[in-house]
Amino acid sequence: MKHYILTLLLAFITFTSFSCNNKNSEAIELGKDQCSHCKMTIQDSRYATELITEKGRIYKFDDLICMEAYAKENSQKIGKAKLLVSDFLTSELFPLEKAFKITGGQVKSPMNGNIATFKNKNEAIKEAHKLQASVIN
Repeated sequence: MKHYILTLLLAFITFTSFSCNNKNSEAIELGKDQCSHCKMTIQDSRYATELITEKGRIYKFDDLICMEAYAKENSQKIGKAKLLVSDFLTSELFPLEKAFKITGGQVKSPMNGNIATFKNKNEAIKEAHKLQASVIN
C-alpha cells in the first residue's frame, strides 16, 4: 500500500511539474516581434522588456513605458506579473526590481520613455556620465 501511494504521489508531482506554465523569459526577435502595447515592431534590444503573467503568458514591449502602461491598463488580466527589462549594455533580460535606471541626456528610447536599465550600479553610473544622463534609482 505504501508503495502504491508513493508511486501515485510521484506521478502527481511529475504531472503537475510538466503541466505548469513556463515563467521564463522568451527571446525577443528584433524586427519581428511587436510591442504588445503600441504595436510597433521591436527594433532596439537595449530598451526591450517582457511581462510574464501568473499563467505564463509572455508580452513583449519596445520601451519600459509601454510595459508600464500595459500593466496599469490590464492589471486585472495579468495579476502578479513578472516584469523584465533589458540590460542596456548586454540586452540580457532581468527583473525590473533589480534594475538601476538612468534617464536624460543622450538616452533615447523608441517611445520616448528615455529610460535605460542596468543590472550593475557601477555600469549605470559610468554610462550615465558618458551619456550626460542621471541615475534615477
